[in-house]
Amino acid sequence: MGLVLSHSWTAAAVVFLVAASTDWFDGRLARRWNVSSRLGSFLDTTADKLLITGALVALVAVARASPWLSMVIIGRELSLLGLRAAVATQGLHLEPSMLGKSKATVQFAAIALVMLRPDVTIVGAFFDQWVLGLAALVTVWSGIDYFVRFSSALRGNA
Repeated sequence: MGLVLSHSWTAAAVVFLVAASTDWFDGRLARRWNVSSRLGSFLDTTADKLLITGALVALVAVARASPWLSMVIIGRELSLLGLRAAVATQGLHLEPSMLGKSKATVQFAAIALVMLRPDVTIVGAFFDQWVLGLAALVTVWSGIDYFVRFSSALRGNA
């Protein structure tokens, strides 16, 4: 966040992408070494949500990201934390889906692109803003998918 707020765009994007890449590496290593746990899964998804949220809040603060798109993305992330809690009360575990993993990749790429902001405009908006809009759509789609798949946990009859 500090790098974004200080307008150190390239450094911010590099640090962000390094942090985002650890998501892929730690998951791969956990599966390879068979050391995955529910706590690890919880911490992994929480770290991802904090990384995404922190970056978007900073980008909104410097007028690089749309507050509306950012709120859609952050709102979905918070809603999923609530869904995870509801599912857990039923003794179940909300496993990450392929769509959820794809959503994370699209978000990471979009946020890095917003930080770098290539000088390309399409119909009056920067290219990165279109990509952030795409990320918001994938984010909503992924959220709907999770809520549909785990709706029984919300009704209390899992």
